[in-house]
Amino acid sequence: MGERIALATRTGKPFSAWRATPGDARRGGLVVLHAIWGVTPHIREFCDGLAAQGYEVIAPSLMDGTNAFPDQNTDFPRLAGRLAMGEAVGWGAGCLEVVQAAIEALDGPVYLLGFCFGGTTAWLAACRCEGLAAVACFYGGNIIHYVGETPRCPTILHFGRTDETIPQADVARITAAHPDLPAWLYDAGHAFVAPSGYHEDSAKLAMLRTLQHFHRSGRGKGEV
Repeated sequence: MGERIALATRTGKPFSAWRATPGDARRGGLVVLHAIWGVTPHIREFCDGLAAQGYEVIAPSLMDGTNAFPDQNTDFPRLAGRLAMGEAVGWGAGCLEVVQAAIEALDGPVYLLGFCFGGTTAWLAACRCEGLAAVACFYGGNIIHYVGETPRCPTILHFGRTDETIPQADVARITAAHPDLPAWLYDAGHAFVAPSGYHEDSAKLAMLRTLQHFHRSGRGKGEV
């Protein structure tokens, strides 16, 4: 259903993205921000599934520019290098021009969600990017470093109760700093929507809440 496309930022920086379009009625545009592994087969399949539900989806390659998309979902021997790349861009802060270009490539209303590295980037997009109607952040481990910023559009958070990569103390600090934002805890570990940590009940419930969140935000509401 989806296809690889070429996009560019406002400054002319090229990057690749996966685009999936709905076959029937359109619910809106949706930007999907990948985990540290990139636009993996799982992310591409995930986007195709959301397109089947009526969303026009773009998943930009946040760190790899125009390089080929990976052909596997995880590559643990190269994890150190991927983490170094994430740290080099401030866990998403340095990718926001790419995110903004993806938002601008879609007709509104435009929603956004992200996982892990992309979950932190999603938080930053909610705080800094323009044109978003609503955002959902899934297990963004470095949101804590940007907890002093406030989303400019309706935003929800999803965390795993047994996630060994995100201390529960960090989750508590985030929720205490933003008591008005819905923050959900699931009986699951990290990456509970992804193949590496998939937890069916948590994944289904989190996605149900996310799509309801998008629906409630409505056309034009909360856009910045």
